[in-house]
Amino acid sequence: MEPDTIAQPPKTALLVLGCPQVPVQTSIALYLVSRLKSAGITPVIAGNKAANTLLVVADPDRHYLGEITDLDRAVAQITEKKRDFDQCFVFIHNDAGISYAATMGVISKATLYVLVYGEHQEDIVQQITFPCIKMAAKAVHNPLPLKKVIDEVAPWAA
Repeated sequence: MEPDTIAQPPKTALLVLGCPQVPVQTSIALYLVSRLKSAGITPVIAGNKAANTLLVVADPDRHYLGEITDLDRAVAQITEKKRDFDQCFVFIHNDAGISYAATMGVISKATLYVLVYGEHQEDIVQQITFPCIKMAAKAVHNPLPLKKVIDEVAPWAA
């Protein structure tokens, strides 16, 4: 006899996007969504209006994008225990991103990944003192250095 197996719900991942001031954010977000989906992980994007709009315009037929929500709404849902995720990826290029990552680390049960990029990524990484998996590269216009770091960590295989 085979043991009874309990169906597990699909894994989920929240991508927390900040201000899209640094160009690599949009392409890395789409890349990460693609990799997560290929691994059977359901990604949800939470960003401000500008970040979300850039993604929707880049993928109008929703080949990669699935659910997109307002960042403040996502934080409220997690805080109120209405929703949570298995993984959380916070995109960071300034102090506000650090604050969002620290908040997610406190309110969510998700494994926390931080993607630090931009001109001052080394200084920002040093400010992150809470538990998380750090992925960092000096990537502003060229997403390849950050893509390389993400591929080395391979969070979709975790």
